[in-house]
Amino acid sequence: MDLTHFKDGRPHMVDVTGKSATFRTATAEACVELTEEALAALEKGGVGKGDPLTVAQLAGIMGAKKTSELIPLCHPLPLTGVEVRVELEREARRVRIEATVRTKAETGVEMEALTACAVAALTVYDMLKAASKGLVISRVQLLHKAGGKSGEWRRTPDP
Repeated sequence: MDLTHFKDGRPHMVDVTGKSATFRTATAEACVELTEEALAALEKGGVGKGDPLTVAQLAGIMGAKKTSELIPLCHPLPLTGVEVRVELEREARRVRIEATVRTKAETGVEMEALTACAVAALTVYDMLKAASKGLVISRVQLLHKAGGKSGEWRRTPDP
């Protein structure tokens, strides 16, 4: 399979001029593994910067909207919907982030969903780093995408 972002060995932005605008959606996730100190700070409402989960949710939405400014060969897309859920999974001692992004465009929104999750996870880290530098961001991955020429794809759950 050829990589679409290279032509004659050089990077290029894929030309989507001839493609039809269709409905497309993508869902991604990320996790932030918490230390005991960070979990305690989160449960007390953060470390003086505000509620980390609410701020991370907003940051994720903003991240989706800014994807084409952050990832060099991404097309700027008219996003029609961005949902970011940020929740504490206390027993697992982690924050789980899930983002779903929708558009009607010529190319998909996988990168926007992944960027939303990554930016939200980085924001959780930023909000809790005063309590602990030992947080780990993990599982930044696509869960589902639909629309476009390649159709629907869904990650197979881990065993």
